[in-house]
Amino acid sequence: MTTVQVPTFSGNRAIFEHPETRWGRPFMMPFRQISRKRLLTALATVVVFLGAAAPSSAQKAAKPTVKAKTPANKVTHNYWVYVGAESADLVHRIRFGPQGAVVEKTITVGESPTEMEGPHGLQISQDGKYLHMTTGHGSPDGKYWKYELGPDTLVGAGLFLGFFPASIDVTPDGLYAFAVNFNLHGEMVPSSVSVVYTPTNTEVARTETCTMPHGSRVDPTGANQYSTCMMDDQLVEIDTRTFEVSRRFGLAKGREGMIAHTAGMSSEHASHQGTAATDSVRGAAREHKMTPASCSPTWAQPSADGKKIYIACNKADEIIELDRESWTIARRFKTGRGPYNLAVTPDGKLLVASLKQGGAVQVFNLATGQSVMQLKSSTGVTHGVAMSPDSRYAFISSEGVGAAPGKVDVYDLRSLTRVASVDVGQQAGGIAFWKMEKL
Repeated sequence: MTTVQVPTFSGNRAIFEHPETRWGRPFMMPFRQISRKRLLTALATVVVFLGAAAPSSAQKAAKPTVKAKTPANKVTHNYWVYVGAESADLVHRIRFGPQGAVVEKTITVGESPTEMEGPHGLQISQDGKYLHMTTGHGSPDGKYWKYELGPDTLVGAGLFLGFFPASIDVTPDGLYAFAVNFNLHGEMVPSSVSVVYTPTNTEVARTETCTMPHGSRVDPTGANQYSTCMMDDQLVEIDTRTFEVSRRFGLAKGREGMIAHTAGMSSEHASHQGTAATDSVRGAAREHKMTPASCSPTWAQPSADGKKIYIACNKADEIIELDRESWTIARRFKTGRGPYNLAVTPDGKLLVASLKQGGAVQVFNLATGQSVMQLKSSTGVTHGVAMSPDSRYAFISSEGVGAAPGKVDVYDLRSLTRVASVDVGQQAGGIAFWKMEKL
């Protein structure tokens, strides 16, 4: 280490002190013998040294500290979702974090060890306390089930609903669950939406809607529930205060528009469609004509602000954006093959669609209406979509084929890439987001 001689002043002499002195005393040089140039050079050296060793507060303020930035792709939270495996009678709890996606817990569902009951629709209350689930099969019909999350214990007995309960959603206050009765194995006749009062597991209404209803979603305000009619090319709106159908929208190609609502669904539905069939809910004979569906809608998804409804036309390979107030079509988004389930990011910027027949996932920028991503899923039959509350990740269930396991894929919506995948039980379908925790 080099020692710098630091001058001090005494009278008219500069004294240079050094730890190693000759003859036991400091070496002293008369001040007048040092040239002005040499003195200024020495002083400048000292000032530079001291400035480097101890910067002033002004210098510190002039050079702000720059914090290291978190890499854009870094996973900063743990995320949990639940997914149902319909052909395995299992529900899996999946955790995704910096190490990828893992199955954290597996729950066996159903009552009969000899019959496949099929967990189909899953939704979690906004407070994160309960999982609401439907099973599509049973004795012979499916049921509504409620689990307390964390311990994942069943709350009460299963509740019989209509034929093949499928998609389910819950009002923001968690008090009512709306499950569509898809009636997959029955006659091609109008079915219904079951309304369950969740604190007591009681079915309080069964509202007749249309043939093969699917894609139950409640808007952000909790005022309306929406579902589609796969065989009737309709969107149906139910008032969650009265449990009655409030509006319908026709989705048949070339005939899109509001359907006049009359008192009693039966007469309205008959006038819209028309041939004899038996009502699966009331047992009454009536006219019901099955014309080929041109849209075959499978999902109705309200926007983050509730002003738009996005409808997946599975057969037409497009998504329709419906203005809720004017009840008219605002835009159409051309998709890959077979849009099935939809979800909107909580920030309202992106729309994510599973492409069931296409075995892929597609993402749309809602500001521009442009597709910004279309990627193949890890298996060939893509199904459900769940979003993280921070709008960062989309969790996609894929069914698998035959005895192959289902999958849950995780897509980063910033980088628009698949970042994780994990095996689950066969025919993974319904998926719901539970919670996220900062690391």
